[in-house]
Amino acid sequence: MKRLGILTSGGDAPGMNAAIRAAVRTATRLGVGMVGYLDGYCGLVRGAFVELDDRAVGNIIQRGGTILGTSRCPEFFDPEVRAQAANQMKLDGVDGLIVIGGDGSFRGALALQDECGVAVAGLPGTIDNDVWGTEESIGFDTAVNTALLAIDQLRDTGESTGMMFFVEVMGRTSGAIALHTAVAGGAAGVVVPEAHAEIGLVIERIRETMAKGKRSHIIVVAEGDEAGGAFGVAPIIGKALDRPYRVVVLGHTQRGGRPTMRDRLVASEGGAMAVEALVAGRTGVMIGRQGGRSVEVNLRDVVNNGHPPVNAGLLRLAQQLSG
Repeated sequence: MKRLGILTSGGDAPGMNAAIRAAVRTATRLGVGMVGYLDGYCGLVRGAFVELDDRAVGNIIQRGGTILGTSRCPEFFDPEVRAQAANQMKLDGVDGLIVIGGDGSFRGALALQDECGVAVAGLPGTIDNDVWGTEESIGFDTAVNTALLAIDQLRDTGESTGMMFFVEVMGRTSGAIALHTAVAGGAAGVVVPEAHAEIGLVIERIRETMAKGKRSHIIVVAEGDEAGGAFGVAPIIGKALDRPYRVVVLGHTQRGGRPTMRDRLVASEGGAMAVEALVAGRTGVMIGRQGGRSVEVNLRDVVNNGHPPVNAGLLRLAQQLSG
């Protein structure tokens, strides 16, 4: 391969820039050119890209977001549009594509490979950590640490006022951020999309701790819970316990900011390995994390298996340690 393309797709995640940097510098070392498509698959469809070299990716490893921009591209669902994009890649001399994103982004990459013969490699870039085949995705660690900082600060006010705080974190279909934040933040309870019966357990647990004199109660709620997120859960629990409360929605603050060491490391290893796989002729792979190591995972398996199940052990731990 003489030239590769790279794009970031879907929601942005801290660490994406570290992955871009690693991919470009690995390609340079191997004598391969690199271009970056702008705004995800939209840039691929339009043929909008920038040339990337070592200097173009200098001083970006510490920056959140993505220097290439990202978006969701509904028109890419059309096979004719995908064929046009693949043809444009050939005209531009681009031999393979690295896609940084989540499940939907990988479906697009796999379609490009199957329908158009484009060599593709994926990197799981989503703060939700809901990609099959990897224990951690780019951006997840930073998002959890951002939520933890907010909880640590809210705890001071909770202790002073005796008020309950319901902290809503991102995760429409995955409770990964909520679960990890709840355990690491010492939350009084957690409500996630995968376990809707949690509200009753949270009420009983808080009632027990109130009887023991505890003043500060922080409940972490995933935004996608069927009960309606934090604004749906808070009135139910507040009324049952007859306690004042406030809802704090962290929202997109979890997407931005300086990536943690962990996210920079995972992204850098993944970016380098994705380039090495394509240059070696291996296509249809995702660079995931398993057993603390970066490994190649079959991209078709990733797409076919969908979202991984909730970490039942971590959910039990959150329940056991609440109080």
